[in-house]
Amino acid sequence: MAENKERLFDQFPPVTTEEWRAKVDADLKGVPFEKKLVWRTNEGFNVQPMYRAEDIEGLKTTDSLPGEFPYVRGTRSDNNDWLVRQNINGDTPEQCNATALDVLNKGVTSLGFRVEDPAELRTLLKDIYLPAVEINIHCCGRKALAVAKELVAIAKEQGCLEQLHGSIGFNPFGRILKKGKEMTAHDIAALAKPLIEALKDAPKMRCLAVDSVMLTNSGAYIFQELGYALAWGAEWLTILTDAGIPADEVANRIKFNMGVSSNYFMELAKFRAARMLWAQVAKQYGCSDEACKMMVQAETSRFNQTIYDAHVNLLRSQTEAMSAALAGVDSITVTPFDMPYKRPDEFSERIARNQQHLLKEESHLDKVVDPAGGSYYVETLTLSIAQEAWKLFLAVEDKGGFLACTNDGNVQAEVKASSEKRHTDMARRKEILLGTNQFPNFNEMAAEKIEIQECTGHCGCSKEGCEAPAVETLSFKRQASDFEDLRLATEHAHNRPKVFMLTIGNLAMRLARAQFSSNFFGCAGYEIIDNIGFDTVEAGINAAMEKGADVVVLCSSDDEYATYASEAFKLLNGRAEFVVAGAPACTDELKAQGIENFIHVRSNVLETLQGFNDRLLKK
Repeated sequence: MAENKERLFDQFPPVTTEEWRAKVDADLKGVPFEKKLVWRTNEGFNVQPMYRAEDIEGLKTTDSLPGEFPYVRGTRSDNNDWLVRQNINGDTPEQCNATALDVLNKGVTSLGFRVEDPAELRTLLKDIYLPAVEINIHCCGRKALAVAKELVAIAKEQGCLEQLHGSIGFNPFGRILKKGKEMTAHDIAALAKPLIEALKDAPKMRCLAVDSVMLTNSGAYIFQELGYALAWGAEWLTILTDAGIPADEVANRIKFNMGVSSNYFMELAKFRAARMLWAQVAKQYGCSDEACKMMVQAETSRFNQTIYDAHVNLLRSQTEAMSAALAGVDSITVTPFDMPYKRPDEFSERIARNQQHLLKEESHLDKVVDPAGGSYYVETLTLSIAQEAWKLFLAVEDKGGFLACTNDGNVQAEVKASSEKRHTDMARRKEILLGTNQFPNFNEMAAEKIEIQECTGHCGCSKEGCEAPAVETLSFKRQASDFEDLRLATEHAHNRPKVFMLTIGNLAMRLARAQFSSNFFGCAGYEIIDNIGFDTVEAGINAAMEKGADVVVLCSSDDEYATYASEAFKLLNGRAEFVVAGAPACTDELKAQGIENFIHVRSNVLETLQGFNDRLLKK
């Protein structure tokens, strides 16, 4: 067999990168390689269309094994298992406890509770065997100490204090980011020191949160989440080592709660880069190799979730969970698909759990450690993301550290700028959310299924976190929200606009442009009336009027628009909005005749549709 393989490979001589490039250039027929095939990421670096072994020659990231410092390949060497986390919701502690006991029999190995009163803990944890499940508590920062003491008391009663594992989400930095309330290092240390002391006999409990997931849910780019997360963790080390706590003790109490977006390979590489960089940061504080291990909880994104075509959220969260799993995180929360418009129910939470079970039980992703290790592409991405995140980390440190940069609003402003850019890219279809700004379900109605109104940040309302902030706060406005507002306005209007496709002339062009136009106007929830084609413009206009069209879209070829558009515009005579699908060479001539509406791939879809809404829904 070995000889046969050798003879087989002898028939395929090695091909150099130069030869591959020459072949690609020939196939491009003069189109610049960099313009056509090289992708410029939002993270600030280029991604090539192909990678080869030479691209990772000399990379130090390929020198270590799984479980070895600096942990780029994972903190474990024997498996890739992770905890399946579900955050428990309920109206009473008793309901939450019943739900928790139920899901523990359905594959959940990590529970998340929101605690308002520390006395509720006994009810929440009733009949739960603490050594067998990770317990994560989210609470007000000033109640964290009381929660810790109560949790320790319960664990002592069960005789499992050393086996107690999980986290208490003490997050004073979140108070700045979400509420705009300034904090000082002295105040943070004063709260954190007794909390750590209360957990001194529970070595597996983490209590210093780095909740960079809130940056992901605010629209931050991948390098921003990572860079700020590193600075956030370093701030914990700085504040508490200055307060006299050993570096190892601080590092062993930090838990990174990070987000995952749908950029599959980039997110996978982000977690690999995160472990590597954090190990280097912690080492500089004098931490032992063991304390340099990063504990990461991954949560699928809410920023890209949608109300319309909500089941597409399942596709997004599935790839996101897969990225995190392959990257070797410690636990994963899959956000239920219906989170944007209602409190998740039993069905959506079951689906969210099973998404992880599919990755484990059917895909066996928990069995192979760092399966992406050695991939030319992923290794290169890991280093590229690490470099950009490190630049941001150093910039934050130069400005005084994470606390200083949040107290003066710098972090919030940078993330907001990224979010605004992503909303603009969404409006122009440079970023796509399937079912929202591309290929919408024209006839879907969603208004009746909305049970909750999201609070996206400071808005002057009475909800927690919306009182007047002292410094700028993050905004949690989802990327789809502007398009959803359009469709909801259409649903609430007494007249749903009708858009009629006047298809004529060149068969291929009219069909292509009718499909483009249908998707374009479908994003506002308008009724779409498509047609195979008309023999004359007059026949098309007459048919449109018979259907009661509010908008008539002429779909033909550029060469034919000079004749058809003029005729159609005159025959329509203002009885409906007239639109030309495309950007023909004769655009200026047509505009001179009074034709104003042209839709094409360079259009700002959102602004265009907002204009139509303003004109059509007020009739």
